[in-house]
Amino acid sequence: MSLLLRDELKTNRTELSESLRESRRELAEGLERMSLSLGEKLGQINDSSQKAARENREELAKSLHQFQETFTNNVRDFNELQKQKFDDMARRQDELVKATEQKLEKMRETVDEKLHKTLEERLGQSFKLVSERLEAVQKGLGEMQVLANGVGDLKNVLSNVKTRGLLGEIQLGNILEQIMSSEQYEANVITRKGASEVVEFAIKLPGRDDSGTPVYLPIDAKFPQADYLRLQNAFESGDKSMIDAETKNLVAAIKKSAKDIRDKYLDPPHTTDFGIMFLPVEGLYAEVVRQEDLLVTLQRDYKVIVTGPTTLAAMLNSLQMGFKTLAIQKRSSEVWNVLAAVKGEFAKFGDVLEKARKKLNEADRELDSLVGTRTRMMMSKLKKIEKLPAAGQNALSEGKAGDIFEDDFDETDSPNE
Repeated sequence: MSLLLRDELKTNRTELSESLRESRRELAEGLERMSLSLGEKLGQINDSSQKAARENREELAKSLHQFQETFTNNVRDFNELQKQKFDDMARRQDELVKATEQKLEKMRETVDEKLHKTLEERLGQSFKLVSERLEAVQKGLGEMQVLANGVGDLKNVLSNVKTRGLLGEIQLGNILEQIMSSEQYEANVITRKGASEVVEFAIKLPGRDDSGTPVYLPIDAKFPQADYLRLQNAFESGDKSMIDAETKNLVAAIKKSAKDIRDKYLDPPHTTDFGIMFLPVEGLYAEVVRQEDLLVTLQRDYKVIVTGPTTLAAMLNSLQMGFKTLAIQKRSSEVWNVLAAVKGEFAKFGDVLEKARKKLNEADRELDSLVGTRTRMMMSKLKKIEKLPAAGQNALSEGKAGDIFEDDFDETDSPNE
C-alpha cells in the first residue's frame, strides 16, 4: 500500500513538473512571438519613417533631431514598459508557482492524512477481520479435529466385527428395555437343547402347558457393514454392473445370517418356529426391503423375520398387547376358579348350617324337656312342704336354699345317670 502511495506521489510530482515546464515553454513562445511582432512593427515603423524621410526629407530635416529624441524616448519608454511587464509576469509566475506549490503541499498533506487515516482504518478493519477469521478458522479446526476423532472412533468401532456386533446388541437391548419388562425377555440364552450357541436376546412366550416353561422367541442383531458400504459406494459411482454385484453380495450376506439364526437358535417346540433378525440401521433395513422377494424368501426358507429399529418397536408393542390380553384371560380364568371354589364352599356351608340348625332344635327340645321335668319335680317337692321350720327359714334367708335345691337336683339326677 505504501509503495502504491509513493508511486502515486511520484506520478503527481512528475505531472506537476511537466505542467510547469509546459507553462514555461508556452511563456517563452509567447515572448518570442511578442519579440517577433515587435520586430515586425519596428521594421514597419522604420520603413515608414525612412519612406517619410525620403519623401519629406526636406520637410523633416529640420525636425529629424526632434524626431530622433522622441523616438529614443519612445523606445526607452517602451523598453521600460516591456521590462515592467516582464517583471509583473515574472512576479505573477512566481506567485502562481508558490500558490501551486502551496496547493500541492496542502493536497499532499490532505492526501497523506486521508490516506494515512484510511490506511489505518482499512488496516485495522483488515487485521480485525483477519483475527476474527483466524479465530473462526482455529475454532473450526478444533471442531474438525474433534469431529475427525469422533469419526475415527466410529470408524474403528464399525470396522471391528466384534464391536460392530456389540453396537447392534446394545441398540437391540435398549429397544427391548424401553418396551418390554425384564420378566418378558432374557439375554444370552441357549435356546437349543444340547447346543452351546447363545442368542443375544429371547422373548419369553407362554408355554403350551401349565408347567410354566416359556417358549423362546430368538432375536439376533446382524450388521453386514462391509457389504452395505460397498453397495453405497457402487450407488455413488453409478456403475450398474457394480451395483448389481454388490446387491447380490448383500443379499447373500443377509441369507447367511438368516441361516445362522435358523440353525443355531430355532428348536421347536422349545422355541417358536421362527426367529427375528434385527438390523440396527434403517438404511440397511430399507435396502433389504427393497430387494424383490427377499423378505418372503427369508420367511419361507429360513423362518426368519427381518426388522429394523422402527419395525422391531412396532412388533414388540404388538407382543406387549398380546401379553396384556393373555394376562387378562388368565385373570378371568382365575376369577372363575375362585367363584367355583366359593360355590362349593357355600354348598358345604349350607350343609353345615343345616346341621347346626338341627342341633339347635334338638338342644331346644332337650332344654324344654329338661325345664319341664325339673319344674314338675320341684313342684312335687314343694307341695310336700307345708310350712318351713324356723331353722329352715333361717337357712333360706342365709342363702342355703340353693344347697338344698342342689341336693335335691343331685338326688333326682342320680337315677337318670
